[in-house]
Amino acid sequence: MSIEKPVRVLIVEDSPVMQLFLTEIINADERLTVLAVVPSGEKALAFLQAQPVDVISMDIRLPGMDGLETTRQIMQTCPTPIVVVSSQSESQELDLSFGALQAGALCVLAKPVGVSHPAFEQSARQLCTQLVIMSQVKVIRQRLGRVVAARSTKEVSSPLPRLSLKSEQLPDFQILGIAASTGGPKALSALFNQLGTFPLPILLVQHIAPHFLAGFADWLNGVIPFQVVVASEGMVPQPQHIYLAPPERHLGYQKGKLTLLLGEPVSYQRPSGTVLFQSLAESLGPRAIGLVLTGMGDDGAAGLLQMRQTGAYTLAEAESTAVVYGMPAAADKLGAVCHLLPLPDLAPHLQFLVKKRGVGFSKHL
Repeated sequence: MSIEKPVRVLIVEDSPVMQLFLTEIINADERLTVLAVVPSGEKALAFLQAQPVDVISMDIRLPGMDGLETTRQIMQTCPTPIVVVSSQSESQELDLSFGALQAGALCVLAKPVGVSHPAFEQSARQLCTQLVIMSQVKVIRQRLGRVVAARSTKEVSSPLPRLSLKSEQLPDFQILGIAASTGGPKALSALFNQLGTFPLPILLVQHIAPHFLAGFADWLNGVIPFQVVVASEGMVPQPQHIYLAPPERHLGYQKGKLTLLLGEPVSYQRPSGTVLFQSLAESLGPRAIGLVLTGMGDDGAAGLLQMRQTGAYTLAEAESTAVVYGMPAAADKLGAVCHLLPLPDLAPHLQFLVKKRGVGFSKHL
């Protein structure tokens, strides 16, 4: 990624020690420059009204208006890419952090470790790289949590055969596999709440920092009508359950059970959506559904193509609603997608695909 001018960063942080620490880390990277440091959400909003920035480093625990409410107001009044820089230990702070993702923040990172820590260079580099990458994302104004986007049912042109949309001719689908990255938490919350009751188990790969995975699962459990669990080896997937790929393990499906694999990263990711989709293609063929949501990079594209080649039904989020159109676009370019649909249309489409199986499962089976 070529950055002609340094990315302008606003640091929102109330601790003087952390203010200085973050400023030194960010200014040491030639791709970035700290434009201002403010100690509260109120001052962040006032600064942004006077001068735009390219990206915001947002503390989540702030005096007065917390980082969640600050994120909401920024995204409603002066949309700007936001990276939440959070503690990884306190559950209340994690809940606020994931709430900020739902409100429009792009990703959550742990605060860098101290300079004497052996992982300091890695954590500092990760923060700077994420600020650079997220500064390139075109965010849109959020209004009361609603997504405003064109509705489209664009289909890719591909020599692969289409599945019929007549429900009596559809396969007896067994599993829904989903891959998501940047923008995923918000998209997943909207999708799962719109799905309501759904008769298939769901296997999910969400790219997220490993130490935030458990907190993400707990947060998701509290905001959707599904039972969310971190997948373990040998689990038998159940309806109305979502099985989340654990940190640093690929999630797969074989002979009716979940498998966890310690293989090499695929598309720089472990867990990888492509590995999940390939296992569904091999184990279920046309009886699986694959879905790629918002995210950077191309993870999931090759696996979704393999699913489609075996007769599975494949979907991707349309550009009109994707926070980042990288992963869906990569799958589309390969001809791996049966249908590209905006986020509000995905749940009704999925319900139609499985309606002959019926619904009525409770959250706790």
